[in-house]
Amino acid sequence: MSRDTMPNAYVAGKGELSPDDQALVARRQKALGPAYRLFYETPVHLVRGEGVWLYDKAGNAYLDAYNNVACVGHCHPRVVAAMAAQAATLATHTRYLHDGILAYAERLLATFPAELSNAMFTCTGSEANDLALRIAREHTGGTGVIVTENAYHGVTSTIAELSPSFGPGVPLGAHVRTIPAPDPRHYGADVGAGFAAAVTAAAADLHRHGIKPAALLVDTIFSSDGVFADPKGFLAPAVQAIRDAGGLFIADEVQPGFARTGEAMWGFMRHETVPDIVTMGKPMGNGYPIAGLVIRPEIVAGFGSKVRYFNTFGGNAVAAATANAVLDVIADEGLMENSRVTGAYLADGLRTLGARHGTLAGVRAVGLFIGVDVERDGAPDAELAAQIVNGLRAARVLISATGKGGNILKIRPPLTFGRENADLLLERLDEVLVAV
Repeated sequence: MSRDTMPNAYVAGKGELSPDDQALVARRQKALGPAYRLFYETPVHLVRGEGVWLYDKAGNAYLDAYNNVACVGHCHPRVVAAMAAQAATLATHTRYLHDGILAYAERLLATFPAELSNAMFTCTGSEANDLALRIAREHTGGTGVIVTENAYHGVTSTIAELSPSFGPGVPLGAHVRTIPAPDPRHYGADVGAGFAAAVTAAAADLHRHGIKPAALLVDTIFSSDGVFADPKGFLAPAVQAIRDAGGLFIADEVQPGFARTGEAMWGFMRHETVPDIVTMGKPMGNGYPIAGLVIRPEIVAGFGSKVRYFNTFGGNAVAAATANAVLDVIADEGLMENSRVTGAYLADGLRTLGARHGTLAGVRAVGLFIGVDVERDGAPDAELAAQIVNGLRAARVLISATGKGGNILKIRPPLTFGRENADLLLERLDEVLVAV
C-alpha cells in the first residue's frame, strides 16, 4: 500500500501490455496474491535506474518525478560504492561493538536541535513509528493518538490503525482521533490556531472516553492529506496543545526529511518547534533499508530502563555506511539548495500552467515537494487527476496522486532533479492537459 491514493490501479487485462508483460502480471498475481497493487492503468516494467531516470526493458527512459526513496538519485555511485565496500567487509547484526553506527548516529544527531540527542535505528519507517509510539505510551502512561484525516504512517498492525488513508479495510483503533488537515479551507486564515483547536478538541474527546492522550503524530508536510506546508510556524500551537493535554509530539519525517523542503534538513524546522520524537525512513539509505528515530533523552530514559531494545538489522554496518554516504552526497552536491531553487522554479511553472489550464486549481509547494489540486468546474475531480497521472506515464513522466479524494497531483522527485528536468515535466504536463 502506498501513502498515495494512486488512481486506477492495474487490473489484469487492462491497458496495453506486451504479451511478456501480461504474463509477468499473471505470475505476480499468482505468486504475490491479491493485496499487492501496481501503479498506473498500464504498469511500468522497470529494469534499471540512474539519477532521475528509470528505464524499461526496451531501454525507454522515464523521468522520475515521484520517488523520494532514492533521494539522492537512483544508484548514486558514491552510495553504491559505500554499500558494496562495507558489505564486502562486514555485514552482521547490531549487537557487537562497531564504530560505523556510532559515527553515523553522531553525524545524524548533529543535524538536529541539541534537545534531540539520542538515536535508535530500525529497518523501515513503519518500525520507527511503531517504536516511537511504544516509547510515547511508556513515557506518558496514555494510549490515545491524534492524526490527520488521511494520514499514512506505516504498515505494522499498530501503526496501520493510525493510518486512515488505508480506508475502511483497516479500521482505526478506538484510541485514535482524526482531525482535518491544516488546510485554510478547513480552518480559515489562521491555520495554526484552528489546527491547535482541533488538537485540543480531539484530546478532550479522548479524555471524555477515559483515554489519556499519548501523542500527536503528523507527517510535517502532510503529504497524504495533499501537501500542506505553510504558513511557516503553524504547527507550533498544535504542539503546545498536545503537550498541554499530557501527550508528546512525534514528527514523522519519512517524506519531508533529508533536505527535501530546501529550507532545512527536517520539515519540522520550518515550524519553530522541537519535537519530542522524530521518525525517519525511506530516503535515509537511498533505497537500502535503514530507518530510525531521534528523541529527547529524558523521554527514552524510562523506556530504556525497562525494555531491552534491539533490532537485528536496523543500523547494521552496511546500513550505517550507506546512510553516511547519503549525507555526504546531500552536503557535497548542494542538494538542499538544489531542492529550494529547482522546487521554486517548478512550482512557478505549474502555476503558469494553472493559469492556462483551469484544471490545475492550486499549487502548494516547498522545495521539491509539490501538491497540485485538480478540479473540473470548480469541484475536485479524482477521475481527471487519474487521467493526468496516467497520461504522464504514457509520456514517460512518473508522478502520483494523493489526498482524501485522490484529486491532488503529488510531485516529489529525487533531490538531484534539475531545471532541465523540471522543463521536461512541464512540457509533458502541458501536452497531457491539452489532451484530457
